[in-house]
Amino acid sequence: MGPESPLADPVRITFLGGLGEIGRNCACIELNGRIMLLDCGLMFPNLEMPGVDLVLPDLTYLRDNADRVEGCILTHGHEDHTGGLAYLLRDISLPVYGSPLTLGLARNRIEEAGMLARAELIPVADGERRRIGPFDVEFIPVTHSVPNGFATAFHTPQGVVLHSGDFKLDLAPVDGRLTDLSRIGAIASEHGIRLLLSDSTNAEEPGYTASESAVGAALRSLFEEHRDKRIITACFASHMHRVQQVCDAALRSGRTVATLGRSMAKNVALARQLGILRLPDDRLIDIERLDEVDPARMCVVSTGSQGEPMSALSLMAAGENKWLRVGEGDLVIISANAIPGNEWAVAKVIDGLYRLGAEVVHSDQAEVHASGHGKQAELQTMLAVARPEAFIPVHGEYRHLVHHSRLAVGMGVDESKVLLCEDGDVVTLDDDGIARTGEVPAGYLYVDGTVGDVGHGVLRDRRALSEEGVIVVVVAVDGQAGEILTGPEIITRGWVHAPEAEGLLEDARAAVKASLEEAVEEGATDHDTLRRHVRSAMGRIVGERTRRRPMIVPVVMEA
Repeated sequence: MGPESPLADPVRITFLGGLGEIGRNCACIELNGRIMLLDCGLMFPNLEMPGVDLVLPDLTYLRDNADRVEGCILTHGHEDHTGGLAYLLRDISLPVYGSPLTLGLARNRIEEAGMLARAELIPVADGERRRIGPFDVEFIPVTHSVPNGFATAFHTPQGVVLHSGDFKLDLAPVDGRLTDLSRIGAIASEHGIRLLLSDSTNAEEPGYTASESAVGAALRSLFEEHRDKRIITACFASHMHRVQQVCDAALRSGRTVATLGRSMAKNVALARQLGILRLPDDRLIDIERLDEVDPARMCVVSTGSQGEPMSALSLMAAGENKWLRVGEGDLVIISANAIPGNEWAVAKVIDGLYRLGAEVVHSDQAEVHASGHGKQAELQTMLAVARPEAFIPVHGEYRHLVHHSRLAVGMGVDESKVLLCEDGDVVTLDDDGIARTGEVPAGYLYVDGTVGDVGHGVLRDRRALSEEGVIVVVVAVDGQAGEILTGPEIITRGWVHAPEAEGLLEDARAAVKASLEEAVEEGATDHDTLRRHVRSAMGRIVGERTRRRPMIVPVVMEA
């Protein structure tokens, strides 16, 4: 297997995110000097990122090469693949390709950011093959936890580059839309697959991922067992197959459905409009009319399955949801696994719901969730069908990429052609083979509020403030006379409780004053030197007396 012609144009692949973390999925495929962006996702912050709302890929490479960007392909509608697009559109106007549902989900965030005029949304269909500039792209159906996802096959002068997208091999999907292994096999037989990029999320997990249909059976059983209770089900707002199964269980047990949470309402309306979600008009009511229906005949489909602050379910657990007050007559089904890092928040929500008297069922107790990502046997099946010459694992933390690499070697891919890449790596596929050929900026871009201006220094300061507290030392000096006029005054938050540490604070004032007087006597009255003396003296006494390292902020004023 090899390039289709001698001295064929090389293909470059640049990874901007998603290799070494879950989220920020973003890669560039380059051919004939043009760039096709494959996904542009975001990542949600962890506990090491206080005050950060979300994390983006470093988009510097795209901004620097804006004139070469041909467009963006969205493989599916999850935020970790689409959520960064609204930020990129501030700098680059471009066409965006995806299934109608994927574009509809992406459109919501783009519209909220006021960037809709800068994106031309172009729907593509299952099995469609389209020429976009120099790119010959085929869109192959795959099954995932959001409907209408794609694998993308790039037919290039260097052979076929296949990106699996996020996928599982569900043999009984809710909508009957299977991962099209037959087409992938046909490409492998007809053209050969030069390079496979494949989803690694569950590469550590043996066996097969459970079918989404199994969740439907579990939901139906719960609805039958709790006919006397109002049922509230929380899941991801994009998971329309899960919402469909909740609705099916509700309708089967004679219930009416209401949505709770802005994103859930928007996505349900979009999916019904596209014919993806089947729910009769007379069985769907507005949440404002909840009191008009017998609670035992009601099912509420809510957001907040990850315990997000201010989400519908979190407010419910705190007794602060304006539409719904949970009590003893309620069953809450959390139809999602906690994403790593969210376990504490989800546990807190479950505790809150129990305190209010509700019964709670989650994925540790019943089969009310199934992953959208294939496990080892499915990844091996993909490798067996695609028979790639070269392989790069994508979409996963580093350990997932390592496990997937080993699977590929075990399935017969030449170990020298299995590349374990990370964010920022540039890979070139040419007549000589495949190799890493460079690096581009690929750090985290932190977004707090509306702008991505939170740097590593700011995060370091926030962590220090949250863990050790802050001390502000205020002093006024007369630079000409060379004397201290007032202070030092010490203000502290999060270091020691001032009323209980008056002796310590007095000693600190004395130490700082002595250091300043020494500096002034030596003729050092410039502010930088005085601030350095304040910080040094305060730091010594703080370290000796409390063994803590709060942030020390000296404020020297000229009187």
